[in-house]
Amino acid sequence: MTEKLWKVKKSSVHGNGVFAVQDIKKNSKIIEYVGEKVLKAEGDKRSERRIKKYLDSKTDGSVYVFELNSKYDIDGSPLYNKARYINHSCAPNCEVDIINNRIWIKSTKKIKKGEELSYDYGYEFSKDDFNDHVCRCGSKKCIGFIISSDDWIKYLKHISKIVKKRKF
Repeated sequence: MTEKLWKVKKSSVHGNGVFAVQDIKKNSKIIEYVGEKVLKAEGDKRSERRIKKYLDSKTDGSVYVFELNSKYDIDGSPLYNKARYINHSCAPNCEVDIINNRIWIKSTKKIKKGEELSYDYGYEFSKDDFNDHVCRCGSKKCIGFIISSDDWIKYLKHISKIVKKRKF
């Protein structure tokens, strides 16, 4: 990829974001998610440490540890990894595609110049900690929390049980 399709700038969703500097065609490889390749156990430790740090400080934070495969994760926290600034959305315009053990962010639809890039972070639903990850994507489809769209049914069933228990 010789032509840069994106730039990092302030986002209305969260912190910084990555934005298209020109129209991007559907199914385009846009940016690689890079960083230190670590064993999964180390990636889990780093994730837990960072989540605990942010929860303890009651500030917004980012984990940046991305699953590469069943054995390795990529710790994308180094500042040279600009893909780390891509925000989650409940109505994303990109997806992750792992090609030859490299993590690529690809467009799932045509993206217009100036549009913020986003993808579904794929966080599994857990009734114990889903509310630790509030979503601010602002899409009409927003479920309110950063939960994989694959787990939205689990989340809705959980919420339904809570509502049924309450007496209004």
